[in-house]
Amino acid sequence: MCSQRQPADRQRTDLTPSLVARLRSGDTTAGNLLDQLYRRPLIRFCAGYLRNQQAAEDAVQEVFCRVLRASEVPDNFRAWLYRIARNYCVGVLRGQRGARQPQVLAPPSHLADAITGQLSRLVKQELRARMAQVVAALPEEQREVLMLRHGDGLSRAEIAYVLDISEATVKSRLFQAISKLREHTSLLD
Repeated sequence: MCSQRQPADRQRTDLTPSLVARLRSGDTTAGNLLDQLYRRPLIRFCAGYLRNQQAAEDAVQEVFCRVLRASEVPDNFRAWLYRIARNYCVGVLRGQRGARQPQVLAPPSHLADAITGQLSRLVKQELRARMAQVVAALPEEQREVLMLRHGDGLSRAEIAYVLDISEATVKSRLFQAISKLREHTSLLD
């Protein structure tokens, strides 16, 4: 399936492998906690690849099934989980080669919109739309590291693990993506 190489810079202990073990032994509370921790971010992540909410939800279900079937759960569970999700989504996209859908970013949270004024909402929507266009125009490898870093909060080491590339390559792609974003003055108006 995937190599068990892990990033070395993990500063906090990830207790998720023990949650998976508890779930396997029938502890539904552990399953609910795993669902609360990872379902929403994974759906957003998969929707970024698949461009379809239902397909993203199906992908996350399959990812969780693969986690439960895995013989070993690595210490850096989050990076491993994202790697499984990415590989699954890439496989789905390979199967759909002829039927590519337009690239649109996953919808933003509407929580902040509910507490701001109408004008602020319109300005934010316009900025999001411009940002989505600029990000969508980035080369895929730059867009991918940018979304993993700033959309999903993965470290450079975790991104390197997910994409199976060096940390130096991740750093370079992030730098290039951010440089291209800074070139777009329409985002600064």
